[in-house]
Formats: sequence, C-alpha cells, structure tokens
Amino acid sequence: MVSLSELDKRSREIFRSIVESYLDTGEPVGSRNVARGLGMSLSPASVRNVMADLEHLGLLYSPHTSAGRLPTETGLRFFIDALLEVGDLSREERERIDVQVRASGGRNSEQVLTEATQLLSGLTSGAAVVLTHKQDIRLKHVEFIRIEPLRALAVLVGEDGSVENRIVDLPPNLPSSALVQASNYLNAQIQGRTLADVRRELERLREADQAELDLLTQKIVETGLAVWGGDSGDGDTLIVRGQSNLLTDVGAAEDLERVRLLFDDLENKRDLIQLLGLAEKGDGVRIFIGSENKLFSLSGSSLVVSPYRDREQRIIGVLGVIGPTRLNYARVIPMVDYTARLVSRLVG
Repeated sequence: MVSLSELDKRSREIFRSIVESYLDTGEPVGSRNVARGLGMSLSPASVRNVMADLEHLGLLYSPHTSAGRLPTETGLRFFIDALLEVGDLSREERERIDVQVRASGGRNSEQVLTEATQLLSGLTSGAAVVLTHKQDIRLKHVEFIRIEPLRALAVLVGEDGSVENRIVDLPPNLPSSALVQASNYLNAQIQGRTLADVRRELERLREADQAELDLLTQKIVETGLAVWGGDSGDGDTLIVRGQSNLLTDVGAAEDLERVRLLFDDLENKRDLIQLLGLAEKGDGVRIFIGSENKLFSLSGSSLVVSPYRDREQRIIGVLGVIGPTRLNYARVIPMVDYTARLVSRLVG
C-alpha cells in the first residue's frame, strides 16, 4: 500500500482532483481538465507526467488508450484512508434521521431497522442492508480447527443447540498448540457465557499477571540478580546473572521461577485474546471497496457498514449501504455512523 509520504503536495492535489471528479461523474479525467481545475499553474504536460507516476504506483489506471485516468481500487482505498475529509451531519440532517427512524414508535427492533434502512436508501441513493447475528449467543462448546496455514474454522455451539461456523484469519506463526489451548480453555470456562464475556475476563487476568510480573522483575533487577536485555517493548528479555547466589537465596529462586511462569502465561493469554478477537466482529464504520467486499465483489460495489449495540454495548448487528464504488463517501459515512448509533439507542 502506498503511504502518504510517498506523494508530494502536487501529486496529492492532482490525485485528489481525479478521484473527486470520478466520484462526482464516474468518467475518466484527462490531464487538460485536471490542469484547469487545479489551484496551481501547471501545464497539461506536467499533469500527465504526475498521472503517469500515480499510475505506476497503482493508484490510477487508463480504461483504454488515449483516455483519461480513473482511480483503481487501491487508489480509492488510499484516498479514503489518507485524504478523505469526512464532515459532520448538519442539525437538519440529524433531525430528519431522528424523526424518520423514530417513526416506528420504537415498537420493536424489526420496525426500527425497517425505518432505518428505508431512510439510508433514500438519503444515499444506494441499497441499504441490515444484518443481525448471534454475537451474544451463550455457548456450551467452542472449537478452533486449522484448515489452512493462516486460516481456521471456529465452531460455536450454543446452549440452544444452534451451531455457527466462522472462518478466521490467523496471525503468522500462531502455533497449532494455541488453537488446541484456546479450545480447551474455552470449553472449561464458556458454559452459559458469551465469547465477548470470556475475552473480557482474559483481558482482566492478563492485566493482573502483567502487574505481578512488573513488581517481581523490578524486585529481581534491584537486587542485582538480573538485568533487562534486548530491545524494549513486546520483545523484553530478562537476562539472569549471579546464578550461584540463588543457591543461598531460596526466595530469589522462587521469584525467578514465578517470573518465568508469568512470561509463559502472558504469551499464552496474548494468543488466546488475539484468537478470540478474530472471532468477534469489528467496531466503527467499515468500508469495503470492490473486491474487498467478498459478498458483492463481482458487481464492483462498495459497502459502508457500522455496528449497532444492545444495552450492554454488545454488537448485535450491522447496518449500512451498498452502492457503486463512486459513492459519496464523505456524505455516506457520517449518515451510516449516526443512524447506527441512533438504532443502538432505540433497540438497546
């Protein structure tokens, strides 16, 4: 992926002009039109040279010979992540959304969601979608099965007998033992609890272990029995010295063993927490462009979605908009975000 630092100010402005023109018209943009629309004095030839550089970076492409340029999917993703300026909704827009979504009277979740999707479809000229899922399902059995080096199948069996399979992407170098350990640990702890409940408990235990580890290592280093070595951060290394002193200091030996066990325990909990996180849904507005959107990738569509929550702040569904890749993202994103937060208040 191209970083913003790779583009100078002139390249950014030319790229922004091309993308904004595409989002507005859907048509390729030529160098002459770009030069006319820029606030700087550049010849069409200079603009063409920059456009060629942007094409080389994979941000633009030409649909056919002698045509103008269009942004690639990579270019759109770069524009949204690095250059898109998303404003807030006006008071009038917020009031309109409030009035229409609340028109259901809050009688039940289905009516609220119906009003919300009709509203989003009308405001954005796209197709509104809503997806509810059993994020809060209370489980009785969980199993992680590796199906590819970097993918696993998470099998979630609910107390109500329902079975849900989720494909999760695994981080590189995650050992198979972590999958087995995750399955065993969860099946010992999960009865009547949700996946999110167990993940929060793991986070709490990991923080407690980290606090104990910090105190022990500080004590050992202060006594001169060990020193910190290597880089600071996640790769901290404790180097033990003066091992002969341990023969006469049983307490120090016990402390060192406790430190070793805590290091192991923390590493295991990191693996478990990361794995559980992959099995849960993401938060915030998410944008999927073209092939990033597996469900509608062949249609060349974009999907803008945001989760909505229950009273306990658990994600219980997502709603959003599907449209062409030249959606007005600056307008659609805050609308989806505000509507999802409103729905959370009404159905929570």
